[in-house]
Amino acid sequence: MGWVNNYRLASIQAKLKQLDEWLRNRLRYCIWYDLKKPERKLKNLIRLGVDHDLAYAWSRTRKGGRAVAQSPILGTTITLSRLRRKGYPSMLDYYSKSKPEIH
Repeated sequence: MGWVNNYRLASIQAKLKQLDEWLRNRLRYCIWYDLKKPERKLKNLIRLGVDHDLAYAWSRTRKGGRAVAQSPILGTTITLSRLRRKGYPSMLDYYSKSKPEIH
């Protein structure tokens, strides 16, 4: 029965990893949507360390919020460590700290 419990834990961890990825993309989308105006987007992308020309292009993109949230520009600027510092911990990390011990 030990392998069954280990399989369940692995399954839970895989599901939490998928959920974490979805939540991070959704948070990035919400942050992007909250900026609303291209000028704010430009200023905040520059503040996050993006080159001015690239920030200008992305701040004026016609792509939707979901496409931008999944793009490399937000993936490299709004990182997991930045989200953690703002109070959004990873569910997988939280689960790893609090998971029950299986014998």
